[in-house]
Amino acid sequence: MNFLQQLKQIFTMPDLRKRILYGLFLLLIARVLAHVPLPGVDLEALRNFFGRNQIFGLLNMFSGGAMENFSIIMMGVGPYITASIIIQLLTMVIPALDELNKEGESGRAKINYWTRIITIPLALIQSYAMIKIIQGQEILGFLEPIQWATIIISITAGTILLMWLGELISENGIGNGVSLIIALGIVAGIPTQVRNTIAVLDTSKLISLIIFAAIGIGAIVAIILANEGRRQIPVSYARRVRGLKSYGGVETYLPIRVNSAGVIPIIFAMSMMIFPGVIAKFFQNARSEWLSNAATWTANLFQNNWFYGVAYFVLVVLFTFFYTGVVFKPDQIAENLQKQGGFVPGIRPGRETTEYLSRIITRITLTGAAFLGIIAVLPFVVQAVTHINTLVLGGTGVLIMVSVIIETMRQIQAQLAMRSYENY
Repeated sequence: MNFLQQLKQIFTMPDLRKRILYGLFLLLIARVLAHVPLPGVDLEALRNFFGRNQIFGLLNMFSGGAMENFSIIMMGVGPYITASIIIQLLTMVIPALDELNKEGESGRAKINYWTRIITIPLALIQSYAMIKIIQGQEILGFLEPIQWATIIISITAGTILLMWLGELISENGIGNGVSLIIALGIVAGIPTQVRNTIAVLDTSKLISLIIFAAIGIGAIVAIILANEGRRQIPVSYARRVRGLKSYGGVETYLPIRVNSAGVIPIIFAMSMMIFPGVIAKFFQNARSEWLSNAATWTANLFQNNWFYGVAYFVLVVLFTFFYTGVVFKPDQIAENLQKQGGFVPGIRPGRETTEYLSRIITRITLTGAAFLGIIAVLPFVVQAVTHINTLVLGGTGVLIMVSVIIETMRQIQAQLAMRSYENY
């Protein structure tokens, strides 16, 4: 079935059509909110600030321009994503949360509740830090306590509203709502970048533009291959005879993805790279001379693209190994296989299976970590090669968009297959 036939089939099914249109309507609301500004800021100076600073420019790209618009949803779903990661890590190290996660739908509902609760203080802290940074650039003037409270509460409320819209899309629409909001924010920034590029385009930059397009297409192909890449480990189940019936004797595969960590290591690394620079900006005007000089040195260090790129790459690789090691536990997999009567052909169950899986996971994770590291520093490499500053080829953004599109298309195809089977 080709794309046009699938599209026609989607809109001939009332319930599926309703879910898709419902999700699109809520995404439209999210984009409208991105253009509802808070008062008291010089928007032109704010846009220049995000255009000059590559780190905050990437954050602005993920918010779909909401940051440079000083919108009520300028923090996007960032605090919610951070809260989700914190809860996910705590679930892996706290047995009570792990047991709660295994209780099924009711346990996951409780975990989602605590994730929402943690989102509120994180949104308050992150919005306060962002306003202080904007104030430090003399873009935002002096604020009275009531103005501080109004702005921070408004931004926090915008984050909670966006989180709620994402959950509504997940429940009643198609796809993961939060991921779709992030992907839409990234896509929304592309027309502005193209417009700015066309405005300054001349014949001398034509070759650079062709190189940029070639790197972009290559990045998309590489991301698709990495997302779909899997190592299939053969697993056999011993045949068991009970009475006149035999059970087992099945051969299957244990799939291990090349990029099993997704974009979480990049998000971790980005948070770690932004944190020192943000703290340094707070102390640049300190009364203590040594503290002010240390803060200035730190801020300048993190503005250096070479240092930032190398440190970013290393952190992404380390976090990929850390996250994969926490999520993928070879000893538990080997134990579960042994309990179910499964084994890897040629490998003895138990300790040898654990060692075999550990070797494979380490090699695959090394490939996935190097890939994620290259994707993370891709914007710096592309700008160094092409010298085009009006276009930002964010490897992380492309990774998110491709992943979201693939996952959404899978869900749509699953819905089509389920309804076709019901009709049959």
